[in-house]
Amino acid sequence: MNIAERFRLTAGRHRAGRRLSTLGCAMAAALLASPLVLQASIEREAAYEPVTPTVDQARANILIARQLQFTHFRDLSIDDALSSQVFDAYLDYLDGQRVYLTQEDLADFEPLRDRLGSALKTGQLQPGFSIYNAVQQRIIERLEYALTVIDGGLDQLDFNTGELLLLDRSDAEWVANQEELNELWTRRIKNAVLAQRLNGTDDETITDTLRRRYQSQLNRTAQVRSEDAFQAYMNAFTGIWDPHTSYFSPRTSENFNINMSLSLEGIGAVLQSDNEYTKVVRLVPGGPASKQGQLQPADRIVSVTQEDEATPVNVIGWRLDEVVDLIRGPRESVVTLEVIPANASDESVTRTIAIKRDQVKLEEQSASSEIIELERDNGSYRVGVITIPTFYADFRAMQQGDPNYKSTTRDVRKLIDELEKQGIHGLVVDLRNNGGGALHEANDLVGLFIDEGPTVQIRNSANDVQVLTDQDPSVAYDGPLVVMVNRMSASASEIFAGAIQDYGRGLVVGAQTFGKGTVQAVRPLNHGQLKITQSKFYRVSGGSTQHKGVMPDIVIPSRVDNTRIGEDALEHALPWDQIEAVPHNRYYDFSSIIDQLRENHDIRFASNPEFQLLQQEIDFLEEQRQQTSVSLNADIRRQELDRIESTRLAIANARREIRGELPFATLEELEDWQDLQAADPDKQDDELDFIVREGGYIMADMLELDRRMASIETVGTMAAQAN
Repeated sequence: MNIAERFRLTAGRHRAGRRLSTLGCAMAAALLASPLVLQASIEREAAYEPVTPTVDQARANILIARQLQFTHFRDLSIDDALSSQVFDAYLDYLDGQRVYLTQEDLADFEPLRDRLGSALKTGQLQPGFSIYNAVQQRIIERLEYALTVIDGGLDQLDFNTGELLLLDRSDAEWVANQEELNELWTRRIKNAVLAQRLNGTDDETITDTLRRRYQSQLNRTAQVRSEDAFQAYMNAFTGIWDPHTSYFSPRTSENFNINMSLSLEGIGAVLQSDNEYTKVVRLVPGGPASKQGQLQPADRIVSVTQEDEATPVNVIGWRLDEVVDLIRGPRESVVTLEVIPANASDESVTRTIAIKRDQVKLEEQSASSEIIELERDNGSYRVGVITIPTFYADFRAMQQGDPNYKSTTRDVRKLIDELEKQGIHGLVVDLRNNGGGALHEANDLVGLFIDEGPTVQIRNSANDVQVLTDQDPSVAYDGPLVVMVNRMSASASEIFAGAIQDYGRGLVVGAQTFGKGTVQAVRPLNHGQLKITQSKFYRVSGGSTQHKGVMPDIVIPSRVDNTRIGEDALEHALPWDQIEAVPHNRYYDFSSIIDQLRENHDIRFASNPEFQLLQQEIDFLEEQRQQTSVSLNADIRRQELDRIESTRLAIANARREIRGELPFATLEELEDWQDLQAADPDKQDDELDFIVREGGYIMADMLELDRRMASIETVGTMAAQAN
């Protein structure tokens, strides 16, 4: 008997008897004793038809295996050790929170652990499909159990116990058997009910909401296709090499740009699958979501509502391309997302965000400038600030020979000219939240601040190194420079910041950057496409930007959770390493003043009310992140919720007090104001970001500590002054 047949028989036994014989908690057993409830369960029984692989998928599998072994940057062999890794990764992909399978199921799968590797090399997909089919059947059983509990009545649930629910089960053991799994799901349901009750929702609405949620997931699971199994299996396989290598199905490949970035009549957000959720990776600068201001990286989407529909569509368990299609829509129309915020205490905490769809216009992603006026004991300073949301270039206009085509470097050069005419003493380049873009623009932008020289090294899997250089000896700006970065600064931003740091051309200020230092190529297959990592970026000093990112010279704490966002937070990310440095000039040695700059910064921030509030928020968020479980006792949860809400309100009112504004009386008043601000970007607070202002103060410190910074014209001049 093959494994697929054994799994089907096992699933049949579970459907026929296990649900009645091994329900663990007394409450669930009582519920199932009701003929009406049992009849409802029978009526909604989902008929799952096992999916099977196709010949085209088998051929694509063989091509993927060859590409991974011979062209990926990471040199891995498909052997027994890798087979075991694929086995574990696949189960994580299918049941990352350990809520569908049991130890009994894993024992059934275990004979395949060492067989997947050899099967994948030869296009034998049935073992992976058999696991997929078995997991889908378990998912259906779990959702049917959840609906049975809901139909039994919420008044049957006890919220006076000392029970706890583990928030993140990704590192937990799978439970032993169906009895323990039933107990776990009962706690999950209690958590969802309790969270909504604490938000003031009545039981009838809660019942309807949860029933629709589970029924929607049940319907989606029963409709899975062969391509769903193949994509899941291939992505578990390719992900062993690195998290940016992935398989795109034919449908995904047709709309690759749209599916990866909802910038065409959408909301302007980059999304990815995260277990059964769709997660926000980053926001497109200048896009509707970015301008609206409420959606954040690491938020997870629960449901989507169109403006002409009252009922939200639950998208938990949906394919990424289907969620993308649902979010896209006509310009000027409104789509409402229900999300689990990145900083939510648990998955039952959600908020709704209404976003007006639009196209992302190039001019809204363009670099912009302003001037900071700083009063100091030694006089006043004018510091220019250039904000660069992304590294862009209008390739179509460039190819058409338009002499006025837009690009990051061309726009920044113009802004520098305008700022220098206004007599600035220094320049701050703000790359916070800049996720990268055109590589050649990062190379050219470095060239605005240095004489000729290398800007970045690119090494491929054959250890061939290509060095990109700035070949233009002209310098657009030779004065003091500060580059602002944060955790969302990635790729091209890291190349620019790293080059400025290596050349001693300026100081990097902010938080550790993302660490995206790899290069991918999309290669066609007979069936879909493979996005594969083929190269890595290295700084001119030899260190990679991969994994480690760029470490700032002066650190400013951030609200972002580095354990969830960043390359080093991803499974199987390529490691940091280094190659030989390439010859490059050093414009300034900051070692003689850096300690004093840091001390001045610390003193200034210690007395800055805005920074004190930022640190208070960071400490509060970190406390929330450290919470590994939640109580299912109603009184304890109410006390915890009251504490969280009062802290949020206190921080918001402290910030309003600093700005001379009236405090909010309640949290509801605060949230209404936030919704109003988000709905109309023109009403949003345009007060200068105090972190950018701090960049200006660091600039002034640089000038006062060493007057040589006021005129960094040539390497020769600096060398002469140093001597």
